[in-house]
Amino acid sequence: MTTALITGASSGIGAVYARRLAVRGHNLVLVARATDRLNSLASELRDAHGISVEVITADLTDTSQLELVLQRLHAEPSIDILVNNAGAALVGDFASADPAKMETLLSLNVVAPTLLASAVLDSMVARGNGAIINIASVLALLPEYSRGIYAATKAYVLTLSQSLAAEVSAKGVYVQAVLPAATRTEIYERAGGDISKVPDVMEVEALVDAALVGFDRRELVTIPPVPDAAAWEAFEHARGVLALGFSNSEPAARYRSSV
Repeated sequence: MTTALITGASSGIGAVYARRLAVRGHNLVLVARATDRLNSLASELRDAHGISVEVITADLTDTSQLELVLQRLHAEPSIDILVNNAGAALVGDFASADPAKMETLLSLNVVAPTLLASAVLDSMVARGNGAIINIASVLALLPEYSRGIYAATKAYVLTLSQSLAAEVSAKGVYVQAVLPAATRTEIYERAGGDISKVPDVMEVEALVDAALVGFDRRELVTIPPVPDAAAWEAFEHARGVLALGFSNSEPAARYRSSV
């Protein structure tokens, strides 16, 4: 039996991933701050599916608590699937944001998933198999739709996933970036927002089930609400066309005159 470690597993997307992976027969390591919720979910899944479930209470913005999770990623039994799901939002403009709150958000949304992926990668490459699922956001592609730094943190997660896949996919490690749009989780309430004012909200179970279809298909980028795969393919093609100009040793003709 393989083992999956899920961050942010006490509610929302992480909890649904735990339930779905338990159904598939994976042993689990559940990580979050809410000990009571984690223990309740762990008991439920052990009883329902006869799997092993470990619980690690950790605030991933705290260096010493993050270290506990990093140590588990280096330990046995080895982690076969890492679900980098823990994340938060920050409501408000960049200009008025509290620097301390921005630093905390960067710690959770950027630093933690980077270090967790780094901790698990060596053993995956050595075995020639493993998977890393990074939960990003469609705002990674639409930064102008989101004030502050949240979209930038999710753009980092997407870019990390793409560059990591280019590095390790040939070595047997699968990397998937999942880009949810508005999804009914506690992230809005925790950030001080109101989800009732958000249109077209996807239910979290539907989001995770779609993401797992993409996982089974070995997609690099999975965007559950987008109906036509050709839209993403066209975006990727346009990116490739743009990249053709990057190797020019002289500025393009359009930059040779200020007129």
